Amino acid sequence: MADTIWLAVQALPPAEWLRESMLAYLLMNATHIVGLGLLLGCILALDVRLLGGFASVPLASLAQFLSRMAAAGLLLAVASGVCLFMVNAPAYVQNNAFLAKLGLIAVALANVLFLRRRRHWALGTCPAGRSHQSARTPACTALSTALARRRSGWALDRVHLKQQLLSGREWSVPALDC
Repeated sequence: MADTIWLAVQALPPAEWLRESMLAYLLMNATHIVGLGLLLGCILALDVRLLGGFASVPLASLAQFLSRMAAAGLLLAVASGVCLFMVNAPAYVQNNAFLAKLGLIAVALANVLFLRRRRHWALGTCPAGRSHQSARTPACTALSTALARRRSGWALDRVHLKQQLLSGREWSVPALDC
């Protein structure tokens, strides 16, 4: 029954359109990469600040701006990622790199929720103007999961490339990163 669901997802009109139009697929993949870049760039800058870097920059205003920009990047990456997933849904749900990436995304989102609920996040700093110790562990977690998610994306790229090379068929639209 699960296979039927994923085949139905793959048969949806947006998935068919992305498979048929190389330009549409290219633009969707580029949108996904832009969303990931925005998300990861903001996370990196904020985490470096939470770990003590850029101490002269006020954490409260930086955190507010970067959090909003990261959320925009997340929305862009998720929306485009879902579209890219639909192109080859049955293969992705059986791919260990893809499943690992989903698990890492869940850990990252839980980490964000944990950090946002901390009292010191609302205050932005501890009395001395430094980031609070309670924000440093989530910052390290965010950095490590971001790197691991990127690594699982590269694994997806290699799996797809290997499948294309071994098949001997003409190149199809690749689902490079979802």
